[in-house]
Amino acid sequence: MSDVIARAEAWLVDDPDDTTRAELAAVVEAASDGSDDALADLRDRFAGFLEFGTAGLRGKIGAGPNRMNRAVVIRAAAGLARYLTDSLGVQGIEGPARVAIGYDARHGSYDFAVDTAAVMTAAGHEALLLPRTLPTPVLAFATRFLDADAGVMVTASHNPPQDNGYKVYLGGRVVSDEGQGAQIVPPHDAEIASRIADVESVASVERADRGWTVLGEGVIDEYVTQVAALVPEASAGGDTAARRAATRIVLTPLHGVGGETVDRVLRAAGFGDLHTVTEQAEPDPDFPTVDFPNPEEKGAIDLALELARSVGADVVIANDPDADRCAVATLIDGEWTMLHGDVVGSLLGERIAEHRALLRMAPGSQVLANSIVSSQQLGAIASRHGLAHANTLTGFKWIGRTPRLVFGYEEALGYCVAPQLVRDKDGISAALLIADFVAELKASGRTLADAIDDLARAYGVYLTSQVSARYADLAEIPATMARLMAAPPATLAGSAVVATDDMSAGFQGLPPTTGLHLAAESGARVIVRPSGTEPKVKAYLEVIVPVEGDDVAAARTTAAATMDELRADVTAALGI
Repeated sequence: MSDVIARAEAWLVDDPDDTTRAELAAVVEAASDGSDDALADLRDRFAGFLEFGTAGLRGKIGAGPNRMNRAVVIRAAAGLARYLTDSLGVQGIEGPARVAIGYDARHGSYDFAVDTAAVMTAAGHEALLLPRTLPTPVLAFATRFLDADAGVMVTASHNPPQDNGYKVYLGGRVVSDEGQGAQIVPPHDAEIASRIADVESVASVERADRGWTVLGEGVIDEYVTQVAALVPEASAGGDTAARRAATRIVLTPLHGVGGETVDRVLRAAGFGDLHTVTEQAEPDPDFPTVDFPNPEEKGAIDLALELARSVGADVVIANDPDADRCAVATLIDGEWTMLHGDVVGSLLGERIAEHRALLRMAPGSQVLANSIVSSQQLGAIASRHGLAHANTLTGFKWIGRTPRLVFGYEEALGYCVAPQLVRDKDGISAALLIADFVAELKASGRTLADAIDDLARAYGVYLTSQVSARYADLAEIPATMARLMAAPPATLAGSAVVATDDMSAGFQGLPPTTGLHLAAESGARVIVRPSGTEPKVKAYLEVIVPVEGDDVAAARTTAAATMDELRADVTAALGI
């Protein structure tokens, strides 16, 4: 006990924040007085430094090195500043790096952003702070638009309210290939982490009290203008303006920072019949109307669906709190239904592929990409339209840096529809393209449900699902993976397994990653991998059923029955 209390007392001396100092002092006092709960809390807070990886930092807000707080952020900013200095120095470039910094409305975000600007300025770099709380896609856009060498976004995306995070992009002169403006990947993450580890103390880090630039509204205006231009101008003639004006859209930012920007982009493109969920319209770091601020979670968009029913909406669009994800709901058989991320990814992929195919560019010069755990349908879409397709590892840090990318997505509601603007998922530009598609469909008396049927007729029914096993003992995760690798199932949903691939040895040209790929003769596929953010093993399931004649309903019934069998097989294999 004395060791952890001594470390906590040393941290207290170095903590620059009155609030977290007081919080930690109270825990130390309780632990010293014999509280087992306080001692356990203290040990967790000092179990190590919050790990800096390819997602940057993300964790619970609080005092101590294993939490998100000003002390941890200042150290991270110092390590990043040192890395930028070294990276430019290796190239023989003298002078400052340019760093764009954004922040959302979560607890602590503004302070973390200002601390980052103060550290960068003191280190001799040019810090450009966005003027107010804004969505992650705006910061990602600004990183490229301002030709910044790095971008920092303070956000925990769709995590619970007690969390915050620190996402890093590299570009400018530091990364100049297809990854310019994308999230960090190895070896950059490890190199930044090593410099963070070299920081002796917060007190040793110089921080300026002025000297950084607070940007004006121009960069936001530019983002809105360029995103709105992704669809044809409503003033260009024809019935474009009329059909957009006639399209009724329900929106919710889920208490996040995307509401204003989504509204501006849609209105700039000619959509005026917009209805935002009042209870969720304003940024609120406590997310009071939802249990979990992720549109994928059950109940998160219930208020939006209720509003859609009351106003007779044509579509519901929900963004997560930092607006890098986009959820879509539509009427199917008279019921408002939220679409799976793979369905939206295929709808957007088909629409973009159709338009790109008309350009008649050289084969392979345009690429559709999705994560390996997302549906295989995007590959079929690319093939049908003469475009190339690429699978990537999970996460937009990989999707966004795909060479010659024109569209990329992952099943967790992330879509990159304009990589020339944002090399990351962008729920705002995706919302615009969905709205434009809905308007076009409505003008011909059709809906997204009809477009989904069109996909089935063209490619067959692709049905995806997930099974996950949660573990209290983290040691059970590698044990489960090892057991599956040693004895994988011989059949999946009654069909013989024809491929068993250990993804740690590399798979389909991808870098090694922990995972197991199983493919059945029927076309069914399963990928099993440990979660990167939770104590889970996740299995991603897919069945493919061709449509005979025009009977989409029969194919869907068959797919659903096959998926039930597949889910039972995988559940048994996982031992849950």
